[in-house]
Amino acid sequence: MIEEHRFPCGDCGSDMRYDAKAAQLVCDHCGNVESIAKDADSSWEITEQDFTKALRDELPEADMETTRVSKCDDCGAQVEFDGNNHASECPFCASPIVLDTGTNKHIKPKGVLPFSVAENAARDSMSKWLGKIWFAPNNLQEYARTARKMQGIYVPYWTYDSQTESGYRGQRGDAYYVTRSVVVNGKSETRRQRKIRWRPASGHISKFFDDLLILASKSLPKKYTDNLAPWDLSELKPYDPNFLAGYNAEAYSVPLADGFEEAKILMEREIRQLVRRDIGGDEQRISSLDTNLSNITYKHVLLPVWLAAYKFNGKTFQFVVNGRTGKVQGERPWSKIKIAMAGVAGLIIVGFIAYFVPANQ
Repeated sequence: MIEEHRFPCGDCGSDMRYDAKAAQLVCDHCGNVESIAKDADSSWEITEQDFTKALRDELPEADMETTRVSKCDDCGAQVEFDGNNHASECPFCASPIVLDTGTNKHIKPKGVLPFSVAENAARDSMSKWLGKIWFAPNNLQEYARTARKMQGIYVPYWTYDSQTESGYRGQRGDAYYVTRSVVVNGKSETRRQRKIRWRPASGHISKFFDDLLILASKSLPKKYTDNLAPWDLSELKPYDPNFLAGYNAEAYSVPLADGFEEAKILMEREIRQLVRRDIGGDEQRISSLDTNLSNITYKHVLLPVWLAAYKFNGKTFQFVVNGRTGKVQGERPWSKIKIAMAGVAGLIIVGFIAYFVPANQ
C-alpha cells in the first residue's frame, strides 16, 4: 500500500505547511493553525529497532512504508515531493525532473528533527557565508542577492547503538633521558637524549555507543553534511508525516548494513583512543585489538537541511544549511578571471617595489 502524505486544512481544504517558527501546521490560504497533537502525547515514543531482524527482513509490516518518489537521472537522488507537484527541479543538482516516476519501499523513519530555522533566515546565513568567499564568480553573488527559493529537505540518517567489549595487547612506553658527550666545533658538550623504555600491556575496554549518526544519502557531499554537526538529537520527535508538510524528504540510498560498516569504523577509532588512554605512559603501541559487538539497534531518522544548488560552467555546486542552527557548508566555484586579475595585480605590485625601492635607496 502506498502512503500518500497530504495535509489538508480542516477549515478550507487547502494544503497546510509546517511552520518552523510556530512549530505548528499553518494554512497560508485561510490562516488556520493546527497543532500536531501527538507531540504532547507521552506514550508516543521513539523506539530503537533490532538490527539483526532488519538484516533478515523480519521487521513487522508496520515498520515499513511505500511512498511515491521521483528519481533524478543526473544525480540519482530519490525525493518524495508533496502531492500537488507534477514537474519540478531536482533540489540536489538543479536538473529538471518529472515527478511521480516510481515507488520506494523502505524502512519507515522512527524520528524526525523538525525545522526550526525558517527559509529567510537560512538564506540570510547563506548570503553572509557567500559574501566571505574570495574569487567567487560575480553571478554567484547575484545568485545570493536574488533571494531564489531554497529547498527544505529532510535528509535521511541512520543512528546506531551498540555495546562493545574490547580486549587488547600492546606496549606502554615511558620516556627517560640519558646524558651523552658530543664534540661540536672541536669542543666537547653534553646533551640529553630522549629514549623510550617499553613494557608489555594488556587490558579490556567496555564502551556503549549511543546514537552514532551516519548519513544515509549519496546525493549530498558527505564532507559538507558531516560539518553541519552538531545536531541536537535529544530534540528528536517521533516520526509524524505532519512535520514534513511543505517540505521534501529524500529516501535513503545507503543501505542499513552499509551504514553500520561506517559506524564500526567510528567505533574502532574511539576504542583505540580509549585503549591508548588505558595503556598510559608517554607512548603506546597497540599490537592486537579484538572487539565484540552486542545489543545492536538502529533508527532511521530525518534531519532538516536547507539546500541550494547553483550551476556554473556546467557543474553543480551545492550549499547546505543546518535547519536547526543555521550553520552553512558548501562547495564553491572559482572565477579564473578574478584569480588571473589578482595574479597580474600582484606582479605589478612586486615589479613596482622592485623598481622604485632600489632607486630610492
